[in-house]
Amino acid sequence: MEYRDVDAAIEEELLSVCRTVIGDELRSINYFTDETVGQVYLRSDLDRTADLVGIAELERLGFRSQATYEGSQLGEYQATVRMFEYGYLTRVIYGRVGVWVTTDELSMERFEELSTALKSVLAELDDDRE
Repeated sequence: MEYRDVDAAIEEELLSVCRTVIGDELRSINYFTDETVGQVYLRSDLDRTADLVGIAELERLGFRSQATYEGSQLGEYQATVRMFEYGYLTRVIYGRVGVWVTTDELSMERFEELSTALKSVLAELDDDRE
């Protein structure tokens, strides 16, 4: 797997969507595929010490786990939200592209709004990859 800078157009669109929905509670944005990972944004008060490649490996499991939930009574997979001591991680996947966004505390409605907005951006990106 390779760390790669994210295309400027993708970076701008993801940052715009996240800033609109999350505002100042946005901590970071990271884009990934099966082969690559790239950091789109990191808030200035945070250190660049996260193991992005390692986190991407974990988040890629979502590509496979989506199939597990197909046909369940829960409906279509939307997003995964994880809680940590200092913030939250939201992962959204569409096809073979994904993004994880870290935030400060948000209401569940804002997590839902974020996942919907990100899914529409990722749908465009996945279509462009084909």
